[in-house]
Amino acid sequence: MDTALKLHSNYGGLHVFYRAIDCIIISISLYIISYGYIGHFEKNSLLLTIYSILAYLLIAEKNDLYRSWRVYNFKDEALSIGKAWLLTITLLTAITFFTKTSTSYSRVVIGSWLIVTPVLLITWRYIAKQTLRKLRDYGYNRKEAIIVGVTDNGIKLANEIRNHPEIGIKVVGFYDDRELSRLDIDDLPAPFKGSVVSALEMAKKGVIQHIYISMPLKANERITKYLNAFSDTTANTYLIPDFFVYNLIQSRISAIGNIPTISIHDTPFYGTDGWFKRTQDIVLAFLIILLISPVLLTVALGVKLSSPGPVIFKQLRYGLDGRPIKVWKFRSMSTMDNGSVVKQATKGDPRITPFGAFIRKTSLDELPQFFNVLQGRMSIVGPRPHAVAHNEEYRTIVDRYMLRHKVKPGITGLAQVNGYRGETDTLEKMQKRVEFDLKYIQSWSTWLDLKIIFKTIFKGFTGKTAY
Repeated sequence: MDTALKLHSNYGGLHVFYRAIDCIIISISLYIISYGYIGHFEKNSLLLTIYSILAYLLIAEKNDLYRSWRVYNFKDEALSIGKAWLLTITLLTAITFFTKTSTSYSRVVIGSWLIVTPVLLITWRYIAKQTLRKLRDYGYNRKEAIIVGVTDNGIKLANEIRNHPEIGIKVVGFYDDRELSRLDIDDLPAPFKGSVVSALEMAKKGVIQHIYISMPLKANERITKYLNAFSDTTANTYLIPDFFVYNLIQSRISAIGNIPTISIHDTPFYGTDGWFKRTQDIVLAFLIILLISPVLLTVALGVKLSSPGPVIFKQLRYGLDGRPIKVWKFRSMSTMDNGSVVKQATKGDPRITPFGAFIRKTSLDELPQFFNVLQGRMSIVGPRPHAVAHNEEYRTIVDRYMLRHKVKPGITGLAQVNGYRGETDTLEKMQKRVEFDLKYIQSWSTWLDLKIIFKTIFKGFTGKTAY
């Protein structure tokens, strides 16, 4: 008998309905807009509809859009829809460009369709989510769950479920085989019901739909025993191990052959997320360079006329996965430290030229890094790159320092818009910067990137510690 462990995604019939509605919205919206503007639906629009539906479904599937969104904020769901549609637009644009068919479509019709469709997709999802939430409030589509193991993680899980009734799950009790003297059952978020044997009997009767086994990893024998026991029921069984002690960075489940693995420290930019981040960087960097080109020329001229030496200073710094990269800056000093010892700029630093002091204070010296973004060495948003000498110094004294290199370094970042820009003259300042960098990696989203860019425009370019 094949006993290899395999992971499966649980997609219900409801998600087939979601796919069908998405397809209808994509096609009907183009049909209505065509009739409203040109009075008929062109034959070539039918082919475009088919391409768009196929592309959207494939991208949405890859982006896990059709998973259960019960336990997620609607903002995350809306962003996932927008991301899938943007990638669909990119693919359709490439197809029409290379087939030379873009001129055969009405720009007004296609432009309106591209804008209206994601609005409709997000709106109907919001209505569906609110409708399901109301039904659960009345007791429909509500599942009863138990937690095996009176542990900290089990209690946290029960509190989370209780604080989010919209997910439609109710914890009816805790079960544990340990003696009562070893358990702290006071103030539990759900009543303690007894031994796991009684929980198994309830599950076999079909009374319980969800079982959460919350045990420490060291209790592997008991975990195996419980998993085998509950496999004789139709209840959905979940394992909630104590992974939180590892300070996870973008964890995810994957598999090598039939062996499942859970990443502890990982990058958020896998698959479509990585493509989307890179597309965002290229588009924004290109537009910004066009907008600031007069500023780039003016600053370059100022550097050249104010002091002898090259206009651009290329300093070695650590990039993605800790690989050395050359980061471009307008030269602001009379010296160009780039070796094993690099002294950070301080207030009144004699190495800084008068014009250099101005461009450093206003962050104009950082502008050439938009070319680094186009080269693929950096992102617009990410942890700021440090000189190699500083990396080697701080990696030994700042906890989890090197994990900030799980993503590309950025021109601006979460630490910078929270006041940790410029000189890090104390260990505490560097620790706080790293703390914000890791928080960015853990909670990355397109919305967070846009928020950081917006904040940078108003308060991230200058600072009291930018010398």
